[in-house]
Amino acid sequence: MASVQAADLFRRIDQAEYAWCLRLNRSCRRQAVRRLFAVISRLGDGVFWYVLVLSLPLFYGERALLPAVRMAAVGFVGVALYKYLKSRLVRERPYISLAGIVPGTRALDRYSFPSGHTLHAASFATLITVSFPELAWLCVPFAILVAMSRVVLGLHYPSDVAAGAAMGGALAALAMALLPIG
Repeated sequence: MASVQAADLFRRIDQAEYAWCLRLNRSCRRQAVRRLFAVISRLGDGVFWYVLVLSLPLFYGERALLPAVRMAAVGFVGVALYKYLKSRLVRERPYISLAGIVPGTRALDRYSFPSGHTLHAASFATLITVSFPELAWLCVPFAILVAMSRVVLGLHYPSDVAAGAAMGGALAALAMALLPIG
């Protein structure tokens, strides 16, 4: 019963977000835009964040160990959380549900809610910025671009991205409360 109610709710939200999805996805008709956001999305699969986390101890020494461990823990919890939610809420991706939406790149899985890319981008950007504020210039814009890429590429609805960002922020806050530094 809850699954039926979730599906009905998502259908109504999908229609409310249709114009935004279509407008943003149309920019993918331009090859340069599609390639740019596909690269950002691919880096947001984890490559950017993993390289950054592994690099922190090289540049900051022992001071970076706890922040790196905290990020790894949040990464694992984030994957478990979004996979669980996607398997229960089963919201189809915009390019599947909405006419005129074309995928700008391949999706990693079938369902869209919440955006795991955005969840991780928000949590990692928050944790890195809190521990190393001098890296905000790199992490915050990249996290925003990752979130944008998901809608532009037709892989997520704006509400998927908003939910992913909120969950990522909440996970970062929880990690900072449970694993305080200094």
